[in-house]
Amino acid sequence: MRTGDGVPDPVAGLRLDRSSPVPLHRQVAQWLEAGIASGRLPPGTRLDNEVALADSLGLSRPTLRQAMRYLVEKGLIVRRRGAGTRVGQPLDLPAPVPDSSYDELRRADQEPTTRVLSLTTGPADPGTARTLAVPAGSDVLTVERLRAVDGAPIARLTNWLRVGLLDLDAGGLEHTGLYATIRDAGIDLHAARQVIGARPATEPEAELLGIETGGILLTMERTTYDQHGTPVEHGRHVYVAARWSFEMSLLTP
Repeated sequence: MRTGDGVPDPVAGLRLDRSSPVPLHRQVAQWLEAGIASGRLPPGTRLDNEVALADSLGLSRPTLRQAMRYLVEKGLIVRRRGAGTRVGQPLDLPAPVPDSSYDELRRADQEPTTRVLSLTTGPADPGTARTLAVPAGSDVLTVERLRAVDGAPIARLTNWLRVGLLDLDAGGLEHTGLYATIRDAGIDLHAARQVIGARPATEPEAELLGIETGGILLTMERTTYDQHGTPVEHGRHVYVAARWSFEMSLLTP
């Protein structure tokens, strides 16, 4: 289907499932991402403005804006003043693959050790349920670990996963990384969204990590997604700033 000016209608055929645990903005983003991947929306295709798209789908503007922001951050669409919003030209670059601190340490020829502090199943808090796109109150798997190098703790790692996604056991997690375990189960970790910050350590954190209360911790909150845009896991980690740093590769817009 095309609009009156001959431009392909980017949301033609999209049927939103308002009873689904997948948020509406994620359903819109997945539909547009699939259209771009299939060639239905080729590079250079102009997309209607957010107001028009929101109205055509019966969505609020903030919801549609959230879907578009996700696609912009993935580099699938671009916004240019005077040119509007268009499907981007794909770059011939290797896709970034979400990686774990365990994998990074092994590549640096270090031998990380991991102690599983807890491995439990219980109801997700509202924020975690929303992030993992599961119904409120659903059971999720919570994994808490302490990671060290050369006997010195470097991080406390807390992750939440959907129940039934894969079998985890404490013994296995003490000898390999969580992401490697997920991939071994045949799940493709296609993309991640993360926020990095810093704050002082609380007294329990300081005791666990072997630093002074108030010492600086780097914080990292990350959600990983499979190739369909479905959340796989969500993590909140703290790292000892004096023993860890983050390295990222960025593309210049």
